[in-house]
Amino acid sequence: MSTETNPLAESKDNLFQTAYIGGGCFWCMEAVYKELKGIVKVESGYAGGKTTNPSYKEVCSGTTGHAEIIKLTYDPSVITYKDVIDIFWHVHNPTTLNKQGNDQGTQYRSVIFYESETEKQIAEKSMLEAQVQKVWTDPIVTEITPLQKFYLGEDYHQDYFANNPNQSYCVYVVSPKVEKFRKEYKELLKP
Repeated sequence: MSTETNPLAESKDNLFQTAYIGGGCFWCMEAVYKELKGIVKVESGYAGGKTTNPSYKEVCSGTTGHAEIIKLTYDPSVITYKDVIDIFWHVHNPTTLNKQGNDQGTQYRSVIFYESETEKQIAEKSMLEAQVQKVWTDPIVTEITPLQKFYLGEDYHQDYFANNPNQSYCVYVVSPKVEKFRKEYKELLKP
């Protein structure tokens, strides 16, 4: 078996960019963003805490400081970082501190982790625009902070909604969010 890499595949991967966002439970965010044109990959995981390589159980305890987030790999020729962030304000409630629906704790905080000063500026400008446009009537409390380290979540969290559509949380929480998203953003969905 050859250990050489395919230079075409490598150059294509280099064209992709990443974004790291958290809007409560990562199952909801993953299910929504997977449907967007230009999104190449969505991975559920953790960031923003103090524990190295935390487990789901540790993050759920609220003691590690991590948030449940998604790592988006996207094609910037199809969808921009600004598009990703602009949509973010509409697919979760960024006005509730450490809470999304019945999920409570710092692990469910609204957060954008940036990798560059440009991403930080785009996120801050987008948040200001969302506030001015009154996307939400209450003030947005989303944390915008530099990414230190992303930890990939356990295998069973990946593609959770697709793999568990009949699980009660998926039926009553994830599915309605996905349906609402499909109606509001139908022109941006993958075929």
